[in-house]
Amino acid sequence: MSYVDEVIDLVVKKNPNEPEFHQAVKEVLESLRVVIEANEDKYRKEALLERLTEPERQLLFRVPWVDDNGQVHVNKAYRVQFNSAIGPYKGGLRLHPSVNLSIIKFLGFEQIFKNSLTGLPIGGGKGGSDFDPKGKSDREIMAFCQSFMAELCKYIGADTDVPAGDIGTGAREIGYMFGQYKRIRGVFEGVLTGKGLTYGGSLVRTEATGYGLLYFTEEMLKLAGKDMKDKVIAISGAGNVAIYAAEKAVQMGAKVVTMSDSTGWIYDPEGIDLDAVKEIKEVKRARLTEYKTYRPNSEYHEGAGVWSVKCDIALPCATQNELHLEDAKQLVANGCIAVAEGANMPTTMEATEYLQANGVLFAPGKASNAGGVATSALEMSQNSERLSWSFEEVDAKLKNIMVNICHNATDAAKRYGCEGNYVVGANIAGFEKVAAAMEAQGIV
Repeated sequence: MSYVDEVIDLVVKKNPNEPEFHQAVKEVLESLRVVIEANEDKYRKEALLERLTEPERQLLFRVPWVDDNGQVHVNKAYRVQFNSAIGPYKGGLRLHPSVNLSIIKFLGFEQIFKNSLTGLPIGGGKGGSDFDPKGKSDREIMAFCQSFMAELCKYIGADTDVPAGDIGTGAREIGYMFGQYKRIRGVFEGVLTGKGLTYGGSLVRTEATGYGLLYFTEEMLKLAGKDMKDKVIAISGAGNVAIYAAEKAVQMGAKVVTMSDSTGWIYDPEGIDLDAVKEIKEVKRARLTEYKTYRPNSEYHEGAGVWSVKCDIALPCATQNELHLEDAKQLVANGCIAVAEGANMPTTMEATEYLQANGVLFAPGKASNAGGVATSALEMSQNSERLSWSFEEVDAKLKNIMVNICHNATDAAKRYGCEGNYVVGANIAGFEKVAAAMEAQGIV
């Protein structure tokens, strides 16, 4: 049995009932097979893959908090500090009822390679809780965040572990967490990213993942002799990533015709009215069912189906495993030329393989949505230097990072005879840097 297969079997055996984590390990190691087999004896002797797939530290703790009626609730919370070979742990905190250890490890393992790809000195981690912020008052959110940080603050720090936002964790939640960290630890440091601009946050952070996704997509198309002009784009999701991906796509001359949320999706053949979506989602915190009151000629559909619309480019920006094999078949049949992931692993393995087999340019999330964590790292740099850069400075650095990621993934894939395969290229480029750092630091 090959070393890759041995380690995959070992991960499944040692981590039962964690299907999402198994999926991440299988997908990454399968795409790294060519590199690992070229160095199999050395990596096996060093147990490099065993060390890579086993988190350096896993934290599981309870979060008790009191609601507005005086009722006490208890949530489960997690922080998985996966790999610090190239820098402090870096990765978001997800607040959503679906959160469990498997999903956090799935996301944390991916984060190792995504962070490596940015070219910045940040390791991989992820965390969160099964707390649902939806429908909670500001005071209830604060109560949860303060209780959550009262425990987490013991294990994080500007040079140790720097969490960020994720699903359910926006500027409000980060603010409450930062305030509690500062209160308990007695230090003002860049321990969290995604902070408000008045207390150490970075310009472009809100737009970063969406903008970065489009910078990567544009460069990927350019390398294939195509461009963004007049392309029709289908986007899933209606959060930060989706909204700012749509904004940048329009700036590049494309037309966005779909968006979605957890209840359904909208189709606007004339092009999505982003001001309307921003008002619905960011101001009212409402559902996309309201979009039709702004644009009567648009369509609203319950449930899934966003990928059934004819488009040139598909940008899944909602959540993991949302684009399935049947969706991929519809996209190909409708003439889609590129799919770039804005969310973390939103495309299933079968769908990815089908898209690639049918000549669709495919950008994996660890490469195409790395703009968020890249800008978080730029926020860390500004905090360390006690500086604040302009929007234009940060945006230029972000674009440069995304273009470099695209070229590094392209070059790595070419080196191992997998030209045009961005999944293999991104994983190899991210892995090589982490593996070299791990080897240089000895058995730790």
